[in-house]
Amino acid sequence: MRRDDPDPDGEIQANPALRRILRRPRGTELLDLLTEGMSGGDLTTLLLEVFRRRADQLSPAEVMRRYRSDRFVAPAPISFAALRRTEDALLSALPDDFEMLVPAPVLPLAAHSAVATVDPRKVIATVRGSEVAADPTNALALEASLRRSQALAADARSSTPVRLAASQRVVRAQHFKTPGMLAHFQIFGLVTAGRDTGNRSFEYQQLTEHLRFAARALAAAGVQRARIGLTCLDDASRPVIGRLCDDLGALPGIAVLEDPDRTSGSGYYTGVCFKICAGVEDHFVEVADGGFVDWSQLLTGSRKERLLISGFGVDRLTESLPPSAPGRSGNHD
Repeated sequence: MRRDDPDPDGEIQANPALRRILRRPRGTELLDLLTEGMSGGDLTTLLLEVFRRRADQLSPAEVMRRYRSDRFVAPAPISFAALRRTEDALLSALPDDFEMLVPAPVLPLAAHSAVATVDPRKVIATVRGSEVAADPTNALALEASLRRSQALAADARSSTPVRLAASQRVVRAQHFKTPGMLAHFQIFGLVTAGRDTGNRSFEYQQLTEHLRFAARALAAAGVQRARIGLTCLDDASRPVIGRLCDDLGALPGIAVLEDPDRTSGSGYYTGVCFKICAGVEDHFVEVADGGFVDWSQLLTGSRKERLLISGFGVDRLTESLPPSAPGRSGNHD
């Protein structure tokens, strides 16, 4: 934090708890020291000692009390068997050319905010300069960009796509006001990274593949009706949406339509984004979201790179299934 601009984003004024801390003697100096006054290695060493001392002061009874009250550490309310059946349905629909990865539970610090518009306060940072995974597509994007960089180093015009997928339990730190929103949940994520081949052909082909996968996966899980909403974020992408609505219009049990009124995802996605909702009785529940992002351009340093991501909420999808669906039976095993 710079002395000449003590609160450039108004964060201190908007955070009463932070204001209270900084009002203490030398509070601002302490924040400056921790933020800019020491190397990352020294900060890690200091924080490790701080948390070692704090841990030494905690009794088993205090650990148990924290376990009872901390929303981040409670088990998932949905049974393992039910989640596994839904996950298996998603996996069964995955095209053979996607490689399933097992991502690490942590990523480098700023992995969610340096390329994506994610507030760092929504992610759980660690004292070792990393952060807990909040979405598998961020880890997949890093790996896909690494592989694309290696391909470009061997052939500067390489257009061979990288297709990766993963299913991961993730944690998000923001407080949700909507009932049923969890602090940790399972996401089945897909990414396709490649190169712009002109005429939006990459965008159309890869988006078609992701959405056809979604249709197969929902059917395999037992969803009887669903809706895919496509949103155009720039005029150049409008022909892509028109072709998709025509080509995917015959998918059984799924309505593919334009969603021009969507506001969420603006500034996060580029070109085209989508939202998938499953029909539950007389309403629809959002179970998946995705679209094109510029992350691979930033990570590889090439404006010709393209990246499509998709994320399916396994918990949400499981809860939306009818009682007779394969993934729902035994939900409370």
